[in-house]
Amino acid sequence: MPPRKRLAKTLGQKPSQRAAPVARSPKTRADKQAAAAILLDRLKAEYPDAHCELDHTNAFELLCATILSAQCTDARVNQVTPALFRRYPTAEALSHARLEDVEAIVRTTGFFRAKAKSLVGMAQALVARHGGEVPRTMAELVPLPGVGRKTANVILGNAFAINEGIVVDTHVQRLARRLGLTREPDPVGIERALQPLFPREDWTLLSHLLIWHGRRTCMARAPSCSRCVVQDVCPSAGVDPRAD
Repeated sequence: MPPRKRLAKTLGQKPSQRAAPVARSPKTRADKQAAAAILLDRLKAEYPDAHCELDHTNAFELLCATILSAQCTDARVNQVTPALFRRYPTAEALSHARLEDVEAIVRTTGFFRAKAKSLVGMAQALVARHGGEVPRTMAELVPLPGVGRKTANVILGNAFAINEGIVVDTHVQRLARRLGLTREPDPVGIERALQPLFPREDWTLLSHLLIWHGRRTCMARAPSCSRCVVQDVCPSAGVDPRAD
């Protein structure tokens, strides 16, 4: 009888969110911190304009855009949000929206029914609990419909300049493991592993730097190692990601 294959533990993640291959990590915390310092300095120099690529002018717009960005590209979200914000410029306005009207606007972002329900529910909660304003704490943001820790970190860091945590999306998850910064497979574990390696004041920027690097150089299927500014300190440089 042939041996049974061991299935990778995914901690409840969807297939598209399963952990990327992990590189050999530096042996000590000091080694990791030294590598992290080099990575941060070089990525800052490479991407001096790194920022959140979801178009917004205030915290409410960013919250809507971030909810829509689940399983969707920022570019697609940015095509949809102008119409959404024109029709529903405030939480008060969105709280009275008909679901079918919101669904029609956000349809192309995928999972549009669930997203429309989250948007209207979020707006109603803002009006009922927070006077129509986006709150500034993790404890108040996470209970809102459609909002989890990642979304809350996006809002706190980018709308309010509060470094409460590190946003771990698919790019950050992939790069943190490829760069050998952690062997954790899930976003919460990765966030906890990254926090002590980087200055708190850089946590929001760190996410942007890793996301920009993941989109422009360290892509999932075909990373451009030959032009990567951190290839000499990356344990995955030159390794085919499909070989794992």
